[in-house]
Amino acid sequence: MSSCWKTVVRGMGVALLALMLSGCVSRRMMVQSDPPGALVLLEGKEIGTTPVSVDFTYYGTREFTLIKDGYETLTVQQKVQAPWYQMPVIEFFADNLTPGHVTDRHQFRYAMQPQRLVPNAELQRRAEMLRGEARLGQ
Repeated sequence: MSSCWKTVVRGMGVALLALMLSGCVSRRMMVQSDPPGALVLLEGKEIGTTPVSVDFTYYGTREFTLIKDGYETLTVQQKVQAPWYQMPVIEFFADNLTPGHVTDRHQFRYAMQPQRLVPNAELQRRAEMLRGEARLGQ
């Protein structure tokens, strides 16, 4: 075998070895609520009821909305911080060349407030005010 072919075969072996050792980074967020069982929307799309986890691709600020009967709806702008190995340039090597599998997990826990019941007298007062304002606007 000529030295040219040996170099080609050696190069293919190195490329194959690099592919076999290539790493993988997965990102996962877990949302918990107190009380559990709240419906969770991530950027307006339903992902399940708490506790729930979901894979994600990008870091940054994410919008979670939690809904549960008897509790105030909670909307949160949650910052999802990238770890040091996911910073630009470094992330290419971490995602593609790190041996094994790395999972970046983020856990968020939110306390929901019981829904405030407004007394009937207060509701009637507000309704009369709105009715009065509507009459003035005609």
